[in-house]
Amino acid sequence: MDKHRLWSRDAVAAAILDGDTLIVFRDHLLKIPDKWLNAHPGGNLALLHFVGRDATDEVEAYHLDDTLKLVPRYSVGRVVNSTEHPWKPFLPPIMAGWVRKRDAQGNPYWFREAHEHRPRNNATSSSPASEVLLVPNNSSPSPEKGPTLATITPPASDLSPAVQARHSKAYKELHKRITEAGLYSTRYITGYGPEILRYTFFACASVYAYWHQWFKTSALFLGLLWHQLVFSAHDLGHMGVTHNWAIDRIIAIIIADFIGGLSIGWWVNNHNVHHLVTNHPTHDPDIQHIPFFAISTNFFSSLWSSYYKRTMVFDRFAKFLISMQHKLYYIIMAFARFNLYANSYIFLYQKAFDTRRARGGTWAFRLEIVGLIFFWNWYLRVLYNTGSWQNAIVYLLISNIVPSPLHVQIVLSHFSMSTTDLGPTESFPHRQLRTTSDVICPESLAFIHGGLHLQVTHHLFPRLPRHNLRQASLLVKEYCEEQGLAYNEFGFIEGNKDVLGVLRNVAEQVKIVGKVAKAEVVEAVEKSIDGMVKEN
Repeated sequence: MDKHRLWSRDAVAAAILDGDTLIVFRDHLLKIPDKWLNAHPGGNLALLHFVGRDATDEVEAYHLDDTLKLVPRYSVGRVVNSTEHPWKPFLPPIMAGWVRKRDAQGNPYWFREAHEHRPRNNATSSSPASEVLLVPNNSSPSPEKGPTLATITPPASDLSPAVQARHSKAYKELHKRITEAGLYSTRYITGYGPEILRYTFFACASVYAYWHQWFKTSALFLGLLWHQLVFSAHDLGHMGVTHNWAIDRIIAIIIADFIGGLSIGWWVNNHNVHHLVTNHPTHDPDIQHIPFFAISTNFFSSLWSSYYKRTMVFDRFAKFLISMQHKLYYIIMAFARFNLYANSYIFLYQKAFDTRRARGGTWAFRLEIVGLIFFWNWYLRVLYNTGSWQNAIVYLLISNIVPSPLHVQIVLSHFSMSTTDLGPTESFPHRQLRTTSDVICPESLAFIHGGLHLQVTHHLFPRLPRHNLRQASLLVKEYCEEQGLAYNEFGFIEGNKDVLGVLRNVAEQVKIVGKVAKAEVVEAVEKSIDGMVKEN
């Protein structure tokens, strides 16, 4: 294989349409073999969403230096890609509804799992021509054998490739500044030291209260422990603690599975996709909450989820709930942890029948199963020993509802931000800054948010140790000022008002759509009656 071959854009397109997974990294053209695509620790979607695109910033943001040294091994040649002549991206097949599958004999073929929905002639500021959403493939089998050049050619974008390339170049320089400032060094003593003391206090307080049969108090402190532990599990999932995949994953499994009853494997798979396609209605699982929530009227079209591989049906039940979502928001959020259990176990069930697990996936999967068995063994004993089913239910609810502010905190940084798809021309930093915001918080109260109120910086540098985000955010703000980009931040109360405002606006649109539909039905009936009268 000629690694010095200079690939033309047409040649890259032809190879993609032939089924190759090609990604641009710096000026290398990487060909990801199926074996690694299915074993990638970040999940295959993290790669499929960048087929035909320049993923340099994303790859460098998510991988250690030692890993980056291995990336050129997958190079099959070069492409022209520089600030002066940036790579012109394709629309990845998965973003157009096409995926690769294998038949009974193991032969790969193209499968259309969804249809594209493009605004084209009726484009608006909230639904630009660059937007590509997916709707269910409900039609009969198509004679198409696979995507075409037109399929992977992205719609026109209002973004300037030159400006996006400039943002990307400046982002690389910012990344270098943050690295040289030593901000990737974990603060074990000053950062995690106080947190470990806090965890220990909550755990001991819960045990002490339980020993004295103060069950409500015990459940309260257990919930506080779970709330705080999630932040460390988050860091470990990003390899942001020891920066060693195996060590971080083992510690994460102990925290998430053994102590919390949740799958870290599910969370990492889900969270990586969220980071890479933030706030995209069709691709980001973190905003796909039909039938309970919709933060965009695009969800009224019963969109297809490329992550969950199902239709987000906007039926009567969804319309009813979403029409009141701003009123039900905090009530539903109070029980959000139960949804995490469900997603965790569904994910692990599916993985049990999937032999294509990620690097280290076999032992990690088995350890997670052991961890969940351990969790339910001790937690069910705790519930049983409260003495009555009434006490058990109260303990169950309190311990699981107390961590609910975590869910409000996290969605605060995204629910009120843009859900518009600006196309593959958009650079990594531009996309993250447009779809993410910070929550302004005094340093003395940062532990309540786990330090993750600084979501903008975290989304730009996901592996950055959480306790260094505040210092890094100062450099990010300088970057934004230099590049003329907005750095979004608001207070906790203001942010909640914004989120409720978005939910209320979408709820009102549901009611308007319902009134319009009702009026159209009435009009149709009246016309039908008039027609019958005239005939008679």
